[in-house]
Amino acid sequence: MNSKNRSISVGITDVFPCSYIDARQEQLLVLQEEVIDAELFEQLLALGFRRSSSMIYKPQCPQCNACLPIRLEIDEFILSKRQKRTLKNNQDLSWKIVEHKTDEQYALYERYINTRHQDGSMYPATPEQYDSFATASWTQPLFIEVSLGEKLIGVAVTDVLPNGLSAIYSYFDPDQHKRSLGSLLILLQTKIAKMMQKQYLYLGYQIDESRKMNYKRDYRPHQILTASGWVTEIDIKNLSN
Repeated sequence: MNSKNRSISVGITDVFPCSYIDARQEQLLVLQEEVIDAELFEQLLALGFRRSSSMIYKPQCPQCNACLPIRLEIDEFILSKRQKRTLKNNQDLSWKIVEHKTDEQYALYERYINTRHQDGSMYPATPEQYDSFATASWTQPLFIEVSLGEKLIGVAVTDVLPNGLSAIYSYFDPDQHKRSLGSLLILLQTKIAKMMQKQYLYLGYQIDESRKMNYKRDYRPHQILTASGWVTEIDIKNLSN
C-alpha cells in the first residue's frame, strides 16, 4: 500500500463480532509500521483509517461497508438552528485545553462509561482502557475540558495534525445529558480547528444503522469517503442519479 509514494505495510485481523451492529462480523486492516508521525497519520486518515492508542486501523469487513469515514471542512461548516441553540444553552459553561490526562478526567470517563455504555465493549471502564486511547507513542492529544463552575462535566480527546484535527473520543457527565454536551464538544472542536487554521475535523466513522453512531451527518456540509474519494451529500445525490 502507498501513501504519497511511501510504501506502508498492513495486516488484517481475524473476523470477530461487530461492536456496533448486531449479527454483523467485523474485520480490520491494521498498520504494521514501527515508525509513524503526525504527517503520515493524517495521510492515513484521508484514506479512511483511525487510531486506537498507537494502533492504526480501518474496517475491512466481510459483506459490510456500513462504517463511513466522515469529516468536516472547517471553512465550509455552518451551524444549524439546533447547534446554535446548543451553544446558547451552554453559555454558562467554560472550556479550556490541557495537554495531559488527569485523575479528574478519568473519574468522569469511568462514570460516563459505567452509566451510559453498560452494553458496550468498553464496560466496565478501567484506567488502562482510558490510557489506551488517550495516549499514543507518536502523538500527544489535546484534552478539551468543559466545566460548570469548578466541576468538570465534559472532555474531548483530540489529535492535532498538520492540516486538521481528529476527534478521538468524547465523554460527559451523565446527569447533564439535557445540555447536549456531545454536540457541544464537537462544536468546540470545530471552533478550535478554525482558531488553529486547520482545514478538516475528522469525526471517525458514521454508521447509519447504529443508534450510537448515526449522529455525525447532523454536522453540515460534511464529506464522506467513498470509492470515488471524499464527496459531499450533494455529490452523493448526483452520483446516485
